[in-house]
Amino acid sequence: MTEPLKNIRIVIIGDDLVSAGGDPKGLGWVGRVIAKTQSDYPRVDIYSLPTPEITSAGLIEIWQQEAMRRFSADTDNRLVICLNANDVNAGISMSRSRLNLANVLDTAASKGVQCYVVSPIPSRNPQLNYDIEHLSTGFEDVAARRSLPFVDAFRPLVDHEGFNEELRNSNFGQPGQLGHGLIAWLVLNQGWYRWLGLPEQEI
Repeated sequence: MTEPLKNIRIVIIGDDLVSAGGDPKGLGWVGRVIAKTQSDYPRVDIYSLPTPEITSAGLIEIWQQEAMRRFSADTDNRLVICLNANDVNAGISMSRSRLNLANVLDTAASKGVQCYVVSPIPSRNPQLNYDIEHLSTGFEDVAARRSLPFVDAFRPLVDHEGFNEELRNSNFGQPGQLGHGLIAWLVLNQGWYRWLGLPEQEI
């Protein structure tokens, strides 16, 4: 006899990109992903935990103190880690950034929580983008070593004209409606439904 599927709980941690900041529609990329992740069985609940200017070290704290509180022993628990470039600004070394991400992924695995990793997005500062690409490559390697899905949101967007125009026109360097839509598209098209064990939906 087939066991009934557990309802899915997804917690998304990251900086203010996890919120709808910069999007005039107020949806953000997370809202767009939620809209495309509809399931009556199993039920899917998504909780986002944005923390402005958080670094990879801060993600460890949020994961342990906040994300875990939203999981249940009766649900299929999932964690989305939306990474950023704040480690570069904070002077955190590449090795430490990698170690911080590995800490989150390994402790999550030990608690039966499956992870999905989203890379940092480009900056409107071209000089900073070299460091962001280097950081993103390091994060990708950490995820790959654990055979975890990794969404590259840097390389497809770094030269995207519309995305960069929104960053330039933003008071805070945030993507707007187009940018959040592009990030959502990248997430949904890089293994999202396969990771959740849900049928593909029209995007």
